Amino acid sequence: MFFLMASLLVGLSPMCMAGQVYKWVDAQGVTHFGSQPPPGGQATTVIKSSPSATKPAASPPAGVIGDQKAIDQQVKQQIAEQQAQLKAFCGQTRTNLAQLQNNPRVREDVEGEMRRLTEEERRQRIDETRKQIEEHCQ
Repeated sequence: MFFLMASLLVGLSPMCMAGQVYKWVDAQGVTHFGSQPPPGGQATTVIKSSPSATKPAASPPAGVIGDQKAIDQQVKQQIAEQQAQLKAFCGQTRTNLAQLQNNPRVREDVEGEMRRLTEEERRQRIDETRKQIEEHCQ
């Protein structure tokens, strides 16, 4: 009797019925967990499926799927907006770098008055601009 009960408990335990769970970190440094690995990305397996995990998981209610799709769409929209802002920033920064490199007489507006940058200041701005491009505009 004890052997039969132990077998039943082991056979019905959640760990024996678990599917694979993947863990990955996206480009923004956010850690994700899911039943599917990310497309084109690398993931580590957190929980491996067992041979006894043949029963498919119950599908979530339709309302949950709709809510998740809305959340996914909102996240995709936010990412698209961030990428557009980054593209505009990179374009402007590259234009600024070209102006600094090609014009030895760069002037800036300081409290309503135009002031010419010294050669040292111009070189410093070139270095800072290159660093911004390297960090943000790959």
